[in-house]
Amino acid sequence: MRQRSFIAITAALAAGSLTLTACGSRDDSGDKSDSGSGNTTVTIGVDAPLTGDLSAMGLGIKNSADLAAKTANKQEYVKGITFKIDALDDQGQSAPGQQNATKFVADKNVLGVVGPLNSSVAVSMQKVFEAANLVEVSPANTGPALTQGPDWATKKVRQFKSYFRTATTDAIQGPYAAQYVFNTAKKKKVFVIDDKKTYGAGLAGTFTTEFKKLGGQVVGTEHINPDTKDYASVATKVKTSGADVVYYGGEYPQAGPLSKQIKASGANIPLVGGDGIKDDKFISLAGATGNGDVATSVGAPVEDLPSAKKFVADYKAGGYSEGFSAYGGYSYDSAWAIIEAVKKVVDDNGGKLPSDARAKIVAAMQNVSFDGVTGKVSFDEFGDATNKQLTVYSVTAGAWKTVTSGTYNGG
Repeated sequence: MRQRSFIAITAALAAGSLTLTACGSRDDSGDKSDSGSGNTTVTIGVDAPLTGDLSAMGLGIKNSADLAAKTANKQEYVKGITFKIDALDDQGQSAPGQQNATKFVADKNVLGVVGPLNSSVAVSMQKVFEAANLVEVSPANTGPALTQGPDWATKKVRQFKSYFRTATTDAIQGPYAAQYVFNTAKKKKVFVIDDKKTYGAGLAGTFTTEFKKLGGQVVGTEHINPDTKDYASVATKVKTSGADVVYYGGEYPQAGPLSKQIKASGANIPLVGGDGIKDDKFISLAGATGNGDVATSVGAPVEDLPSAKKFVADYKAGGYSEGFSAYGGYSYDSAWAIIEAVKKVVDDNGGKLPSDARAKIVAAMQNVSFDGVTGKVSFDEFGDATNKQLTVYSVTAGAWKTVTSGTYNGG
């Protein structure tokens, strides 16, 4: 999201008495190692909303990253390295996110960060990480401007060399949804609503552009306050507009009540949204009348991917009390991308981390490529995921059911 479907571990190693550089305590050669054990501890930071309305997705991100680190340690995937997770709560807000970024930068053991969930939070973190050469891999940000700049539609320019993501962008997700709504669902009149946030407004914008291009009619637009749950006036506007579908750019805490109130107004039409609403919490908030509502989300359904079977089984065996939610697989892959970059840097330096590990990990990330939970994981020249697959889900009998998977045809 948010600008799509899957993990976090615990804290940094206490520093020894020697001077710290990139990670752990330094030996006489200038490389870092844990005095005593012979292993270097590398911390992977995780930033996500661990409390509040979006915590279902945030905890899924944390747990999935945690599973990746534990798996790497069990396999001894990077010889001489022990991975730990340090998860911080951004509450889905920019200010805490920026504070968390500063904390991660200050901890020399942190050599990569998974997160955040929200594109608006990412905006507040990117410059902090870039200045420190600290790599950031988001499993959920989908805002195109984060990687390709504010003029991405006409002139793409790489923004930050330290920023990567495993989720595809709303430059594809919005149009993909529009093609489904117009061509497959045969809905021709849409009422577009967004929450005024980076993710929601951006997604609604790319949907609207494609829907109009296809010949669809936008019969109304509205912006809601995400801090309220009373959408009666908006629901009335939807009913009187003649719309046969609502498109909502935003997240499930607002989308669920919005859907319920639109139906209660007498407008028995589906609400369609992006990956931000693809969570079981949406279904409980929308109630029984939410059947027929639709969400697009990044990638193929993790439960159906042969590459994800081990992840799903290991997550269950891990005893996590929360589900991996929409971004679990992408979070595992984001953490594993950091692990792969660390492995490359360690291998290139004779089995130890160099003093400039952070900068070298940023450089190594650009060429990371592996078969992950969500499929092939690699990054293009902007730091965007090369995997562009998306899936349409519909609420059927009180559960999300897969409708179709594919990619945007035309861009």
